[in-house]
Amino acid sequence: MTRHDGRQQSDLRDLRFERHFTEHAQGSVLACFGRTRVLCTATITDTVPRFIRGKGQGWMTAEYAMLPSSTEGRKSRDRGGKVDGRSVEIQRLIGRSMRAVVDLKRMPEKTIWIDCDVLQADGGTRTTAVSGAWIALHDAFTWMKEKRQLREWPLMDQLGAVSVGVVDGLPVCDLDYIEDSKADTDMNLVMTGNGEYIEVQGSAEGAPFNRTQLDSMLELGEAGIQKIFAAQKAALEGS
Repeated sequence: MTRHDGRQQSDLRDLRFERHFTEHAQGSVLACFGRTRVLCTATITDTVPRFIRGKGQGWMTAEYAMLPSSTEGRKSRDRGGKVDGRSVEIQRLIGRSMRAVVDLKRMPEKTIWIDCDVLQADGGTRTTAVSGAWIALHDAFTWMKEKRQLREWPLMDQLGAVSVGVVDGLPVCDLDYIEDSKADTDMNLVMTGNGEYIEVQGSAEGAPFNRTQLDSMLELGEAGIQKIFAAQKAALEGS
């Protein structure tokens, strides 16, 4: 099967991670999967939530937003502290995913805010955000290490995410908007470098999927995430 953009079933879109994209955050990455572009930053603050205050550990949380011009029609900004349900779901996913690979007890009593802002959306914004945010977090911890704020390295494993789905009856990896909008099944996978799942989010949007298709999607997703891991490592080995 050749997809509408010439990719094969297992192919990712062109992906790129541009580190140090902004100056003020301790970690910042522009993550690009095809035409989807997400700015991921990791900013360190000197406070922690009340429920862990005095416990000698850190915290990590995430926020996600789509800029008004990120979609073809202007998207209204969230106002008055109200965040739409989709954004709440995605930022919780990002936060859970990051905390799953971090030993918070190895952090000082500081909070790392992961902010993922979609500059341009063409499908897979949440998986792009997770994959880019991991690099931003790595750079934030590196900054803390250089400032002698860490006794032990807190980041326990690598983290990557990708979308998979069933389009025109066949499983495919890393869906863009055209594919996502007509997919019979849409699924997002988040995995660690050890090959363990953190999140499997999937549902039939049209026709139900069977076990064979599910296994194929998982295989495609795992292979795709291995490619993302390689790209993350290459980015960290750069400047």
